[in-house]
Amino acid sequence: MNANAVVLVSGGLDSATTLAIAASQGRQVHAISFDYGQRHYLEIDAAKRICRAAKVVEHVVFSVNTAIFKGSALTNDIPVPHNRSEAQLSHGIPVTYVPARNTIFLAIALGLAESVGARDLFVGVNAVDYSGYPDCRPEYIAAFQQMANLATKAGVEGEQFRIHAPLIHMTKADIIREGLRLGVDYSLTHSCYDPAPDGAACGECDSCQIRLRGFLEAGCTDPVRYKNHP
Repeated sequence: MNANAVVLVSGGLDSATTLAIAASQGRQVHAISFDYGQRHYLEIDAAKRICRAAKVVEHVVFSVNTAIFKGSALTNDIPVPHNRSEAQLSHGIPVTYVPARNTIFLAIALGLAESVGARDLFVGVNAVDYSGYPDCRPEYIAAFQQMANLATKAGVEGEQFRIHAPLIHMTKADIIREGLRLGVDYSLTHSCYDPAPDGAACGECDSCQIRLRGFLEAGCTDPVRYKNHP
C-alpha cells in the first residue's frame, strides 16, 4: 500500500471522520481544503483545527474564485433555507448545491495527489442522509476514478488512482459513532450553512438539522454551540 493519501477536509463532521478513517489505516495524510467564498467561512478555521489535531503531513488551503459559482445559497446573496420538513429535505436538489463543486475540488486534489506520489484520495461524500447532491452518489465517484486514471501520467503508466468514499452508504448516526470510536473531537468541526456572527450554528439549516438528528440517533450530544437548538 502506498502510504501517502490526499484527504479533502472541509471542516465539517463528515470530512473530519473521513480524515480519521484514512489516518487509522496508517496513511500519511496530505489534507486539502477550499476557500471558495462560502458564506459558512468558519469551516476553513475548523479544517485547520482538525488538521492540526490529526497531525497531517501538510494542509493546503486552496483558493477558488467564487465568481465561478453562481446560483448557490452558499456563495451568493440567496437565503439559506431554514426549518425544512423531512419530506423537503429528502426531495430534489437543494439551493445550497454549488455548481460542480466536488468535481472541481476532486480535480485539484488529484493534482496534489499525483505531485506528492499519492494514489489514494479520500472524500467525505454521503448519499444517505437526505443529501440531494448529484456529486455525492456512488456512480459519480466511480466515474471520477475512471477519469482520473485516463487523465494522468500516473494512471496511464499503470499506477491506478483510487477514490475512497468510506461514508457514502452510512447514515449520519453511523458516521458519528465511527468517528467517536476513532477519537474524533467533533467540537472542532463546523457544519452550519448559516452561522451567527459569533460563530454559533443556526440549528435550522439543512446541514444543522441533519447533524442534530444524527447525534440524537447516535445517542450522544453534539458539542458545538447552537443559536437555536430544536
